[in-house]
Amino acid sequence: MSVAAKCVIISGLSGAGKSTALRILEDRGFYAVDNLPPVMLPSLVEILSADNAAETWGVAAVIGARGNKFPDELEKSVEKIESVGVKTELVFLEASDDVLIRRYEETRRRHPLGEGVTIIEGITRERAELSALKHKASMVIDTSDFNASDFRSSLTAQLGMNEYPFTVIVSSFGFKNGIPRDCDYMFDTRFLPNPNYVPELKPLSGRDTEVRKYLDGIPEKHAFMKRLASFMEFILKHYENTGKKQLHVAVGCTGGRHRSVAVAEQLSGMISGTGLRTAINHRDIDMEER
Repeated sequence: MSVAAKCVIISGLSGAGKSTALRILEDRGFYAVDNLPPVMLPSLVEILSADNAAETWGVAAVIGARGNKFPDELEKSVEKIESVGVKTELVFLEASDDVLIRRYEETRRRHPLGEGVTIIEGITRERAELSALKHKASMVIDTSDFNASDFRSSLTAQLGMNEYPFTVIVSSFGFKNGIPRDCDYMFDTRFLPNPNYVPELKPLSGRDTEVRKYLDGIPEKHAFMKRLASFMEFILKHYENTGKKQLHVAVGCTGGRHRSVAVAEQLSGMISGTGLRTAINHRDIDMEER
């Protein structure tokens, strides 16, 4: 019988980043569930054991910490889960009073403990109610001084997950088939002579040596690649610091078979040569150009 790879329980103070933590784990492949009562956790883990994401990565759940019975209910649920061989991690998130107050004011939310409760009263009461749970946590993360990138790095590191390496996706496409909607940068190679109109090159693609040699004989192509390399060097030097884990660069020509493919292949090779991870995709290479 298959079981979930692990169960990460996310709890802590309201406003400390529980929903953000859940999204981070969901991006890493976990089956994510928000605001789950603790008594339902064992049943959920059992049901999801056959789910591919849960079996490969695990289940991540934000547990609503409400009621006097909450600590006991959660402890019993964890025991049930671990009894069937599923490792559990309890992540407790907290932040300073000043930071929590600022976050509430920015989002204009009231504290979830109830109407008529001031923000600072709600924070104080919640700290007291969750103090026992905090001491039982596998890890406690203070998010007061974290930006999004810092939070992601800290959470994944403490859970023993290696960060995904920054990846540059280089894709080729044909304008006549529509532009990619998810690219960060797009370059047009339609100013170059089209190999499609050279009879012996028409059935080939930009992956073939003959097409590359043809394009390499065009001075404008060399000038373009030189400027493109300089631009990408500048962008990539700073892009990793944004916290994003990938950059999508799209190169287009008329049909997406010759010029864009050749340039995308060369650009991917240039970026790989700097030590960065690349992935290449030729969306329209198998579509006939007319």
